[in-house]
Amino acid sequence: MEHKLMELPYDLGALAPNISKETLEYHYGKHHATYVKKLNGLLENDREKANYTLEDIITKCEGGIFNNGAQVYNHDLYWNCLTPNPSKISTALESAIGKDFESFEQFKEKFTEACTTLFGSGWVWLTVDSSGKLAIEKTSNADNPLREGRHPILVCDVWEHAFYIDYRNAKPEYLAKWWEIVNWEFVSDRFESVKK
Repeated sequence: MEHKLMELPYDLGALAPNISKETLEYHYGKHHATYVKKLNGLLENDREKANYTLEDIITKCEGGIFNNGAQVYNHDLYWNCLTPNPSKISTALESAIGKDFESFEQFKEKFTEACTTLFGSGWVWLTVDSSGKLAIEKTSNADNPLREGRHPILVCDVWEHAFYIDYRNAKPEYLAKWWEIVNWEFVSDRFESVKK
């Protein structure tokens, strides 16, 4: 099976001014596309893994196949977690956030703090475990909570290439703008599907 670069659910310039068209041209059009190309190249001579889904690659592989496959998955989720349109969080997810983080504002503060304190390149996730409990997790490089049996429903990319064109080294400014374009309907739908 050949892995394909996902189609964005919006135009390259649709997230501006929060995330510019130029950033998407590089981040999606170059970085994300390169992970897909490298993954397919690595799988060409590996019959056993050739039909693995991205989830299979994350949970069963190591090395280059894992790194590139996980980065394809991570970026697919990142782009789907964003929208140029206003979106509303579901009552069920808002209630779960309130239960596990005391309030939505506390959750935002803790998630933002995790993003600003993650050293080097990586991702910050909102995950759901098998009992339905939500958690904020930081991972380095290509790592993904699926490897620990937890399901990501929201992710923020804090690799430098996600924000450097627009914000240089001002990561907090990127994060403030990122919150404005989170696709809460998509995240809420993932929460519901994971709970089932």
